[in-house]
Amino acid sequence: MIADQTAQRDGAPATGRVVALDALRGLALLGILLVNIRHFASAFYGVGLADPLFSGFADRLVEFLVGWLLGLKFYLIFSLLFGYSVALQIRAADRAGVPFAPRFLRRQASLWLIGALHAVLLFHGDILTTYAVLGVVLMLVRKRSDDSLLRLATWLIGGTVFFWTALGSLLAAFPPEFDQISALERAEAAMQAYRAAPMTVIAQHVRELSWVSVTIATVQAPCALAMFMVGLVMGRRRVLEQPDRHRAQLRRLAHWGLLLGLLGSAPSAFCNAIMPDSSWAPLALALSLLSAPLLAGAYVAIALLFFQSRSGAAVRDALAPAGRMALSNYLAQSLVCSLVFHAYGFGLVGQVAPLPALMLGVLIFLVQLALSRWWMQRFGRGPLEAILPRATPAGLPAIAG
Repeated sequence: MIADQTAQRDGAPATGRVVALDALRGLALLGILLVNIRHFASAFYGVGLADPLFSGFADRLVEFLVGWLLGLKFYLIFSLLFGYSVALQIRAADRAGVPFAPRFLRRQASLWLIGALHAVLLFHGDILTTYAVLGVVLMLVRKRSDDSLLRLATWLIGGTVFFWTALGSLLAAFPPEFDQISALERAEAAMQAYRAAPMTVIAQHVRELSWVSVTIATVQAPCALAMFMVGLVMGRRRVLEQPDRHRAQLRRLAHWGLLLGLLGSAPSAFCNAIMPDSSWAPLALALSLLSAPLLAGAYVAIALLFFQSRSGAAVRDALAPAGRMALSNYLAQSLVCSLVFHAYGFGLVGQVAPLPALMLGVLIFLVQLALSRWWMQRFGRGPLEAILPRATPAGLPAIAG
């Protein structure tokens, strides 16, 4: 009884689930949806132009706030939790006396296949294929010490920041001529493709993957891998299972991460919302890449501290079912957004302003919370989560941990 009570208080019930981990996944799902839904609602992301149909003050303010508070942060939280889950999987494999690597590789291969289908059919901004590849890299370095992993993470983020600082300095000194007409034509062509027919949607996704892959390779992938490593270290230290032991560090991270993260993220959010074609945007991005891990860490710390209160525990328990089936919910979000904005359904791309799109995202997530609770009570595992562990012996955690 005492063990059960202690486990429940620390967010790790006797069932072996780390409830705080599931709840943080649920929270990350919300942030990712609110960022991604803008890409479904408008074809102007990535072309260097603000959507001319939604250029009013309220529209630009919403874009700024989403970029400032959410953009480049919540995929980092998901990355952190992925690394933490790997620590749990390694621990479970050791307890079961079975090799970790073969089963992990099979799960990563399944994840890559699901991600590739997701990228082509539903959303070209897919992150699952990246996670699948980077997970293999994490597996290769998993035996390194905590200090070594944290140094590698620092070098990955530092190298990415240096690259964008150098590129940004060059572009600021010698700004290239920006062809607004060509950019507008590209956005309009994409919008027509998304509205026309399912096959044109798929073809447009394939076309978009060329520039998306460059963005992932130079922005998201190195930072995600860094957070994988940080998450693995946190998992070894059982931070989510025993937050009381790390309360002082969590409070410092919440305070300084929030302060420095918000300051560092503001210039890039301003450029993206107000003047996306600015030659200063890459320098602003470099600053955001430096500060985003701090803000993501602050969000995690604030959530963990909040979960320790009575009201916070209620929020934690409400979020956890969605987090337990995070893969299914992530793909379901893309499916719903595709039905709303693309030719699979209503084809409303370019017709919904940023604020209504944001409100729709919140509504989708609230429905997911309710459906996830219902589903988990009846089936105990998400639909995709039930498929992936078939590559794993009984007793080991699912792919999401």
